Amino acid sequence: MSLDFSAVPRMPDGRTAAEHIAAVEATASRKVRVPMGNGGKMMWHVWGENSGKPILLLFHGGSGSWIHWIRNVQPLSQHFTIYAADLPGLGDSDPPSDVRDVWSVTRCVETAMKELLPADKGFAITGFSFGGMVAGHIATLFQPRIRRIVMVGAGGLKATRKPGPKLRKLILMLHDPAKVDGVAIHMQIMNTTRAKTRSRDMGRAYKLSEVLPRVKTPLSGIWGEFDSTTYPHIQERIDLFRALQPDFQMNVIEGAGHWVAYEAAEAFNKKLISILSP
Repeated sequence: MSLDFSAVPRMPDGRTAAEHIAAVEATASRKVRVPMGNGGKMMWHVWGENSGKPILLLFHGGSGSWIHWIRNVQPLSQHFTIYAADLPGLGDSDPPSDVRDVWSVTRCVETAMKELLPADKGFAITGFSFGGMVAGHIATLFQPRIRRIVMVGAGGLKATRKPGPKLRKLILMLHDPAKVDGVAIHMQIMNTTRAKTRSRDMGRAYKLSEVLPRVKTPLSGIWGEFDSTTYPHIQERIDLFRALQPDFQMNVIEGAGHWVAYEAAEAFNKKLISILSP
């Protein structure tokens, strides 16, 4: 299917959103598709490979790809070796065996991680929305090696969500409509048309809450103040995590929505680096 991006606003410097995305992608030290155990392959973009810096895995949100982290990969790579995943059935990754089953997704990620990551190295994970759900499941399989998981607007929690009118996806993602730029629009068109994994179904089944009691890895949180999946019930999420890990810290980025890593990238990057610093 040929997609029409002609109406997508250009960057301030005149480049198209596609050109900007490609320019950031070109700064990766490697992009690689690795086997994930079901006959398919999983795409990863790596920044700073062999740099000796601590390893940080980035798991994007539902109907997304590594592009959810486009404002983060370069600043974060100054401090970490970045492995940004396209989760199975999303982005440029092949689908899991069951696109409605989070464990099917998780087992594919597990196989790919064992193929890709140095076997003698620990790592941290930052999981956004659906990526937080996957990170929680992965934690039960790699517990001794994961030093911390940072949940970012994590999905799949059995907690109150304020009912509201059906809104366009990007308004759900970003609090300030003025922040919906060409890159966000281009990414949304491209990612949603490729998405095969049914991440929303898994979120509605509360799959993260189901697995969290088994997670022994230290957890932290970063949420946008006005995250549309949470506001105004953020304390309920804090209580949920602290019931399992009493020292859990929730970090709230003022004025930001669900896609906090994009909408408030500078504040997000600074906070994440602080959380993961030794």
